[in-house]
Amino acid sequence: MANIQFNQPLRLRNRLWSLFAALFLCGLIGFAGAAHAGYAAIVIDPATGEVLSAVNADEQNYPASLTKMMTLYLTFQALQNGKLKVDQELPVSSWDASRAPTKLGLRAGQTISVNDCILGMVTKSANDAASVIAEGLGDNEGHFAEMMTAQAALLGMSATHFANASGLPDPNNTSTARDMAKLAMALYRDFPQYAHYFSTKEFVFRGQLIRGHNNLMDRYPGMDGLKTGFTDASGFNLASTAVHDGRRLFAVVLGGRSASSRDNLMTRLLDDGFDNQPTPDAVVAQAGVRSTTRRVLAALSPIDTAEADETAPAHHRSRGCTPHRGTNCPRVAKSHSKSTTHLSHRKHKKVLLASSADKKD
Repeated sequence: MANIQFNQPLRLRNRLWSLFAALFLCGLIGFAGAAHAGYAAIVIDPATGEVLSAVNADEQNYPASLTKMMTLYLTFQALQNGKLKVDQELPVSSWDASRAPTKLGLRAGQTISVNDCILGMVTKSANDAASVIAEGLGDNEGHFAEMMTAQAALLGMSATHFANASGLPDPNNTSTARDMAKLAMALYRDFPQYAHYFSTKEFVFRGQLIRGHNNLMDRYPGMDGLKTGFTDASGFNLASTAVHDGRRLFAVVLGGRSASSRDNLMTRLLDDGFDNQPTPDAVVAQAGVRSTTRRVLAALSPIDTAEADETAPAHHRSRGCTPHRGTNCPRVAKSHSKSTTHLSHRKHKKVLLASSADKKD
């Protein structure tokens, strides 16, 4: 009898904990769903403003390193109005040097030119370079993020809020595919003299060759930018622009499940756009990350150690590629690079990347 009296409260307590856990998880998933649609895409003709394709285009997502497009916008604006010069040397603080990879490996006390900061962001998506610019223009990154959000509002990016200059994970760093497309178009419209930066595939920084992440530029004729992005919570993102027969289109993909599926989707979106037809929603959905659980866990990861290094596990990669407009599939070169990604359920996960064609995104 005594055992029954003892076990009843225990069972009741276990049931209450189970109920609490279920309610918490449902609320968490609901929150994550509200903040992150999972996948999205849009294609726009800037000459007419016509939206040629749109799937979840106005749903909140994490932009990851597409955030750096706004850092670059403010950089170009400062160059244009004389606040910065291309060859100007900016100081590197301990905060800048502490940014998570991918980065140029800057050390506190060094200096770096504005030109190298731009090239570092465009190619390697260097988080330390973005932070240097942020402190150079905003004194500190928090104030610079406020400047970024204010500029986003001026550009009509009504669903965007920036929390940092790099796109490193932060639940307050959110945007939409439509807003990212607006930003991409504004970069080319407002600063045509600097648009050539986005077509940079590699540059030499202090004797080291720095290669870019945007492998699709090698595969898609007429593509001359813009920016890749990846975190565990965001999936694989890409903002692209291409010109065929004098006609330019802009497209954005958010939440791809792998670099190759995202790139193949971008190929399809642009091909369909140049053919003046929408891309079926099912095609966009097929390229998107399907695991809500993974996104929720990623969103819970400690922000200060999470990496926005646009690197992905090899087992998420696809070797295939879809033919488009007469181009050939790229050859894959072997590599032995490694990346470490912080996850909420364990401290670090080391991943051996399979190929140099896929190793960085």
